[in-house]
Amino acid sequence: MSLNRQLSRGRDFARTAGDHAADMFAPLTMIGRGLRSHADWAKGRWAATPKERRGPTLFLTAAALLGVALLPHGPLFALIALMGSAAWAGRRPKAVPPPAPDLAGAKLAALYAALTPYLGGFDDAAPLYHAEGDHKDAFDSWTFDEEGRLTALELRYPLYFTDTEPGARARIEQVLQGKAGRSREYRFDWDEEQNKLRVTALTPLATDIPAQVFVTTPGEIVLGFTDAQGSSRTIPVTQAGVTVQQPPVVWRTGSRAAEPHLLALGATGYGTSSLIRSIALQALPHGDLVVIDGAGTGEHACLVNRPGVHTVETSLHGAVAALEWAAKETERRLSALNASRQYGVPAPPDVTRPLWLLLDHPTELSELAQAEGRPDPQDLLEVPLRHGRAARVTVVIADGLDARDRISPSVRATTRARVVLGPVHPELAAEALGVPLDICPASHTPPGRGYARLGTAAPVRLQVPVTADPLDDEAPAADRDAVIALLPHRDTREEAPAPTTAVLLDKAVLLDKTATRPNPAHDYDVRR
Repeated sequence: MSLNRQLSRGRDFARTAGDHAADMFAPLTMIGRGLRSHADWAKGRWAATPKERRGPTLFLTAAALLGVALLPHGPLFALIALMGSAAWAGRRPKAVPPPAPDLAGAKLAALYAALTPYLGGFDDAAPLYHAEGDHKDAFDSWTFDEEGRLTALELRYPLYFTDTEPGARARIEQVLQGKAGRSREYRFDWDEEQNKLRVTALTPLATDIPAQVFVTTPGEIVLGFTDAQGSSRTIPVTQAGVTVQQPPVVWRTGSRAAEPHLLALGATGYGTSSLIRSIALQALPHGDLVVIDGAGTGEHACLVNRPGVHTVETSLHGAVAALEWAAKETERRLSALNASRQYGVPAPPDVTRPLWLLLDHPTELSELAQAEGRPDPQDLLEVPLRHGRAARVTVVIADGLDARDRISPSVRATTRARVVLGPVHPELAAEALGVPLDICPASHTPPGRGYARLGTAAPVRLQVPVTADPLDDEAPAADRDAVIALLPHRDTREEAPAPTTAVLLDKAVLLDKTATRPNPAHDYDVRR
């Protein structure tokens, strides 16, 4: 065995023996420490006793000791009492834990320091924000949750701060969100009269509400769900297998609607097509649909040959033909409604039944039409957009945020119901919604998450219901089954029986004879 190993084993043995010895003699050490404490106390009392009182004190002490010695078992009891008091006095006091760091104060101080370059006035004699200031001078109230995150803050800012400029506000909101945490959304309430800013952390919206039959009246469309501040009503919905009350974002359509048409913009993969499917499922029980898929991705193939769905077009030729028919249908409805009012008779049912034009990414068809020298499909929307409210025709357009500049001015002017989905910059949100957004988006945005503005109302948060494509194998089976359950199915009992072989052969011969004859434009039937 080497010398180093012997020395190592010797050190381990000595350390172990020392630990055992310390454990064995711990009571004696504690009693000895207590006796030393008693001796120090007695010495201190003797030094503090005046000289003229030391003699009587010695006499009384000796008498007490003699009395104890004369008692039966007196010395034993005295020794036990002395050892017990020495053990009590010699115990080690528990170490006082250090005070917990003031995380709230540190966060508020960091927030105050971050706001100082933007709100501090160098020419101000008594600045509210300065390098050596305290956050309590500018912050009136604050609230933290159990995890130590800031949930509410009210602060004051100087009178000379330009709180009416969107750029100045955006800088302050960006600083506050960066210091308070970018994982949540914050609402900023600027009180320009009192120069105060109230910051509130918003709770996340539910992202697991599937497509279902919502409790609404005909003409009401649930775009999604928001928080309690964004809606004045709640509806029962099925969420995670139970029925709960959720505040919806309801868009009212029809002849008396203030916002008869909708424009939805969103980032790729954040639910604009899901919003179109959700609106289609809610509109089908009470109206007819014309669906145009400009992207051609087959997101709306589940609506093909469904009752109430006139057509689902993905090509430029089919989209133009369908929109031309929609424009003529709008004019026909207007004429029929005017005639019924003039003669005082009820309008025909085919005129009063709502007609929905659902366009998904129409700007891609516009680019294709421009390349081929054909009419822009967006120009054909002018008649339905202008007279749609009176003719019971509703237009819903969904497109990407990057295509907002390619949307025609007439579409932007007549679609007063707006939806923005996905992560969006405050400037883009203000351009899409028409007003500055008083909510800072979170750093992580789930699909279907965004904001909605109906008419002149303030923007509200929005979470679109989970409306998956039932033909998408990658979507969860439960979400696909929920959409399939809402799709209308044809009644096979009313459909014609399958043609026989002879009929099929006759039709094949007829088609072969007429194959070279061009199909006139007026033979297009949108209900095929």
